[in-house]
Amino acid sequence: MEPGEGPGSLGLHGDEEIIEVVELGPPGPDDLAEEMEDVDFEDEGAEEPDAEAWDSEDDEGVEDGMEAQDDSEVTFSLHSASVFCVSLDPKTNTLAVTGGEDDKAFVWRVSDGELLFECSGHKDSVTCAGFSHDSVFVATGDMSGLIKVWRVDAKEEVWSFEVGDLEWMEWHPQAHVLLAGTADGNTWMWKIPSGDCKTFQGPACPATCGRILPDGKRAVVGYEDGTMRIWDLKHGTSLHVLKGQDGHQDPLTCVASNQDGSLIMTGSVDCHAKLVNSATGKVVCVFKMESVTPKAPISEGEEAESNSVESLGFCNVMPLAAVGYLDGTLAIYDLSTQSLRHKCQHESGIVQLLWEESSAVVYTCSLDGAVRLWDARSGKMISEYRGHSAEILDFAVNKDASIVVTTSGDHQAKVFCVQRPDR
Repeated sequence: MEPGEGPGSLGLHGDEEIIEVVELGPPGPDDLAEEMEDVDFEDEGAEEPDAEAWDSEDDEGVEDGMEAQDDSEVTFSLHSASVFCVSLDPKTNTLAVTGGEDDKAFVWRVSDGELLFECSGHKDSVTCAGFSHDSVFVATGDMSGLIKVWRVDAKEEVWSFEVGDLEWMEWHPQAHVLLAGTADGNTWMWKIPSGDCKTFQGPACPATCGRILPDGKRAVVGYEDGTMRIWDLKHGTSLHVLKGQDGHQDPLTCVASNQDGSLIMTGSVDCHAKLVNSATGKVVCVFKMESVTPKAPISEGEEAESNSVESLGFCNVMPLAAVGYLDGTLAIYDLSTQSLRHKCQHESGIVQLLWEESSAVVYTCSLDGAVRLWDARSGKMISEYRGHSAEILDFAVNKDASIVVTTSGDHQAKVFCVQRPDR
């Protein structure tokens, strides 16, 4: 992908680089829940998988020699295909769960990569995985819609359920409650492990992204038709619907909220990021990434270069938000002035961004296989970490921001120790 256009008509300061945005917001799929009593199912086998031969078919797009530099401390190599997702256990940050294209999910120790148990029984790529808020349970979900929940200490499966094709999954920030969005437009909510269930019916198109707000009482869900709904979880009613001019012109790709849940940000294939007041459902402002150079006419047979918002998130300590784009641009927006503060350019597309919990530092991972740390106040890169020989597909940062765990198309997950000279 071409690097994004340089500073110019956007009033940037000097040669700022685009930063990738990392999403912290309300507790995510790693949220843990309270102590659980009944375990309904026996362990389905936690023996170590065979080390299968790796195929290299999905390593395209990465330059030769990318793997020469390896800054990681630990490499987890039990997956035999691309590793799509990772979450850390919220309580201790000592365990990771990863899911992959090999239809497998593993819970393993971050300190040494030691396997704790395999979450067996999936029949399709595992694209969602996360711990409950108290690290008692871990949930894994595959593309076909099979969701399984395991009790971590007993390494036993306690619940499973099959929905339509799975788009996203997230634990409740304070309870043993799991939410998931599916391709038929539904959002599902279950109590775990009883399985008590409620559904929230969206439009007849995929529920592409979702997030439970920090109050634990509402969830925001984005859809493929560009609409967004804020749901009351207790009553199952839609509090606000944003559509038409208030919605997006293209499918939603990501959604985030600030720490107190008063503001929501939605990102879309239409390259817009919308800031929404969660209480009123009104759009506060729209951040648009305009192209600074005129687009060359597309000759026949050529495809227009696509761009979209891939990830976004709010800073906890300053009124800033970060938006990461497929063209490699990391935009830092000032919420108080509703203006672009910095543009940080990556060589290739941003996959995900996360803010450090207690500072104005943004982490990005990108298709070039690197993790980068950016100072959102100056727009300057702090450091970069390499080690994967293919694109990074997901990553997680621990609470004290000392460790980053990444997953990649190279079939590996890696643990990087983040050295910050300023602390």
